Formats: sequence, C-alpha cells, structure tokens
Amino acid sequence: MRNRKHGLDEREMELVKLLMSECKTTADIQSKLKRLFAGTIDQMLEAEMDEHLGYEKNSTKGNNSGNS
Repeated sequence: MRNRKHGLDEREMELVKLLMSECKTTADIQSKLKRLFAGTIDQMLEAEMDEHLGYEKNSTKGNNSGNS
C-alpha cells in the first residue's frame, strides 16, 4: 500500500532511507541521484542495443556479423 504522506510505497521508502543514510548534505543527495540516474539510463541503452542487435554485449553471436 502506498504511503499517503509521500506517495511512496514501502520499497521506495527503503531506497530513500538507504540514500539518506549515505548522504549528509543536499549536494550529496544530488550527486548520488545523478549517478543513479546515469546508471539507469546506461542500463536502458545497453538493453535497447542488445534488443536491436539480437544478442548481448560481448556475445560470440556477434562475431563476423558485421557488428563486431
């Protein structure tokens, strides 16, 4: 069930608690959120490329296919 005060579910609140335990300032929070966002975008782009090519990065399926 969603927490009405924050609009976050329990898993999201756990992430907030973890984030806050490692951050002391708003700059720390901003820095961590930037890294998390960048990591999420990187994973999404890699998954999109894997789907487009039909094989995962470093897979032998790509050998001599013109994409290696």
